[in-house]
Amino acid sequence: MQVVRSKLELKKILSSQTNKSIGFVPTMGSLHEGHLALMKKARLENDFVVASVFVNPTQFGPNEDLDAYPRDETKDIELSENAKVDLLFIPSVEEIYPRKVSAQVKAVLAVDVLDGKARPGHFDGVLTVLLKLFMLVQPDRAYFGQKDAQQVAIVQNFVSDYFLPVDIRTVETVREADGLAKSSRNVNLLEEERNEAPVIHRALLAGKDRILSGCQSEQEILGAVQEVLQDVTLKLDYLALYSYPDFKPVTDFTKPMVLAAAVKYKKARLIDNEIVLPSGGEAECYEQ
Repeated sequence: MQVVRSKLELKKILSSQTNKSIGFVPTMGSLHEGHLALMKKARLENDFVVASVFVNPTQFGPNEDLDAYPRDETKDIELSENAKVDLLFIPSVEEIYPRKVSAQVKAVLAVDVLDGKARPGHFDGVLTVLLKLFMLVQPDRAYFGQKDAQQVAIVQNFVSDYFLPVDIRTVETVREADGLAKSSRNVNLLEEERNEAPVIHRALLAGKDRILSGCQSEQEILGAVQEVLQDVTLKLDYLALYSYPDFKPVTDFTKPMVLAAAVKYKKARLIDNEIVLPSGGEAECYEQ
């Protein structure tokens, strides 16, 4: 595996990969099994796999955890090599943002709910850095986790709207044995918080079960989730049910939906979701 830190070096190596399909896994590092599942899928579907490790400052708000975001470059390099990544791009902030951008990328659709509402400007920063990385790597396919369901939908819309020649591939959420979604932020949980956090997924499953049993009342579905959460100390940032993948209010309970939650702990904010397919359709993700 080659580790590169400059755009020029990246371009030089990629220019030699003629007639090869390129799979790309953009990450913010602190890699875990969820990222490795993306790399595994990229390895299966492409001739050459590129991953990036870059904690993108433009997607963090002024009161968010940019400085506290976990970083472990040595481990990231080791895990990427074990996952058979061909090239790992680890640029500095100055390499990606050498000057103030002259034009802004702004997310418009599906951003007035969930993380888009809770974190104003977050998805503008996500799309900005992804556009830069897509232009640098020019991948055939890029890989994202279903845990970030809203992000996946926004990125897919962005790629489609601007005719970017990259196929966005999604992979199912990877979980701990107790159901907690894998996240780089999990390391910031206090012991009692980590012990409690799996209840997020259990609560979402309770709501999903209510939908699959035929319930068509949003109030009852969210109530089933809240019932599981009522005796715990976590602070809900949001809990919502939307149509999927357009993230609009549900009007047809026979079509795909997303049941999503975000929880704030002392030093971590966790998100999770369940995609619900009541009519037996196929999810737009790929099993590991």
